[in-house]
Amino acid sequence: MAVKWSGAGPGNTCLDLCCGSGDLALLLAKQAGPTGSVFGVDFSAAQLAVAAKRDRPFLTPTSPITWVEADALELPFADNYFDCATMGYGLRNVTDIPRSLQELHRVLKPGAKAAILDLHRPNNSLMRSFQQFYLDTLVVPIAQQFGMTQEYAYINPSLDKFPIGQQQVAIAREAGFSTAIHYPIAGAMMGVLVLVC
Repeated sequence: MAVKWSGAGPGNTCLDLCCGSGDLALLLAKQAGPTGSVFGVDFSAAQLAVAAKRDRPFLTPTSPITWVEADALELPFADNYFDCATMGYGLRNVTDIPRSLQELHRVLKPGAKAAILDLHRPNNSLMRSFQQFYLDTLVVPIAQQFGMTQEYAYINPSLDKFPIGQQQVAIAREAGFSTAIHYPIAGAMMGVLVLVC
């Protein structure tokens, strides 16, 4: 959904910001095809190493992916460089959300789109209870079995302070985006912020 809403197409130069292990970057590479290019950016060298190992051409020709270790608040790219962008589960983790959106706006071409997918804390008390139960009884215990408690235990506290819906739209408009629409999905436990420069 995020890749589709980013508007990625053949020949595009695409950005996957806070790319982690590369899921969205790999999907962008399929959309951009052999004439396009994709840059997967993350501050974690370990995540980029995982992404690079997964970067194998599929049956369909894909864009080359360049994995870049960089800070989302200070991107090493020229102004107006990218045709589209995605970010999956990264906006909640940056240290300065307005600054990261300003940087994203800076590197996108006029008229370019970005789609930002993330977890959210739903307003509905039933959905909120379900989310809490799911994280506490399934996600974190499974992470503990793999020795990754710290990597997943932070999710609940991060959701409590993460701006959602119209708050994200307002921050994006202040960052310079001409259009910003937030789409709640999965019972508002997740959402996609779609932006246009």
